[in-house]
Amino acid sequence: MVWHSFELDSSAPLVNPMNARDNLAAKYGETSEGAQKMLDHMTGMASGEGLDFHFGTLKLTNTFQGHQVIHLAAEHGLQDAMKERFLKAYLSEGENLGDVDTLVRLAEDVGLSGAKVRAALEQQTYAQAVRNDEARARAYGISGVPFFVLNDKYGVSGAQSPEVFLSALGQVWQEQRPLQLIGGTGNEAEGCEDGSCAVPQR
Repeated sequence: MVWHSFELDSSAPLVNPMNARDNLAAKYGETSEGAQKMLDHMTGMASGEGLDFHFGTLKLTNTFQGHQVIHLAAEHGLQDAMKERFLKAYLSEGENLGDVDTLVRLAEDVGLSGAKVRAALEQQTYAQAVRNDEARARAYGISGVPFFVLNDKYGVSGAQSPEVFLSALGQVWQEQRPLQLIGGTGNEAEGCEDGSCAVPQR
């Protein structure tokens, strides 16, 4: 699996004084109580999967820099590890993913060179890669996450059930599997391969 960049709000500031509850209330026109219930529901759902979310300490920020680090991590075979580390840092540990020093430290946690991460962010080495991903998402008509693209042909939007994913993956597998030969492997039958023929003279 490959993670691609998608910003829910590319105009988000690096420092947002609002907390998660008030931000959610403003975004969806909810009361503070209603927004808190939504956060409590998500916290409960996460707990059921063994995840420890703390929305009370969550620091809202712009994630453009973090997406660049994930692209760098992909080049070193550490994309999954980096993505998971960022999610835990953001949702459970109250880390600020808009802060360069924090991003460098978290990248070092998964085995990346802090110096290389810092240099890449200073030079914006992967900025265009992030923008390319976002342009591709727009071309696909993606407007929210999670969104899964299978074989550049099928899309699965949202947190679907395992049955939906199994069905989609089964469809892709059926379309991509090799031909099924009838009558054996062909090695024992008369025919021509690699410039030579096993067909007897008549």
